[in-house]
Amino acid sequence: MIMTYKECLKKYKNDYQIRKAIDSGYIKKLESGIYSDKDFEFETTIISKKYPKAVFTMNSAFYYLGLTDSIPDKYHLVTDKDASKISDQRVVQYFDNFKSLELGMIDYEVDGELIRMYGNERMLLELFRNKKRLPYDYYKEIIQNYRKRIEKMDIAFIQDMAQELPKSDFILDAFETEVL
Repeated sequence: MIMTYKECLKKYKNDYQIRKAIDSGYIKKLESGIYSDKDFEFETTIISKKYPKAVFTMNSAFYYLGLTDSIPDKYHLVTDKDASKISDQRVVQYFDNFKSLELGMIDYEVDGELIRMYGNERMLLELFRNKKRLPYDYYKEIIQNYRKRIEKMDIAFIQDMAQELPKSDFILDAFETEVL
């Protein structure tokens, strides 16, 4: 089980007992502030545990949802606009308004663990919001995959969610012309 330093303190009571558990092999220090009772943890799980208020988005979410086969070289996370900057070299951070941060968020299983991530509907809206920042071929690949799964998506939810986000008219227009 993966644990933060705070969770280790709760379990082992103090630093001395944590060091003793590490020395005896009961737990392993994976990186600063992250511990596990297993020999191996997936990096996705570590990132999710290290940044519990962040939500996986953009390239990471597109890949996990099966909308692209391009494996992202970094983890793409979105946090509240007032959150501290993440200084982890493995992470690309986006900032969003707290009001819309958890809109369309789901718990999604990746590598056997649940992570906070945007679902299909929210990621379609994020695709339109970030269209100009994405390579054309990458954008087209994802749009084509969305067209294949539109029958399974909640269109009313997409339209309601779009009203809560900035650029709602642009997003709805793009949705109608490019996907429907």
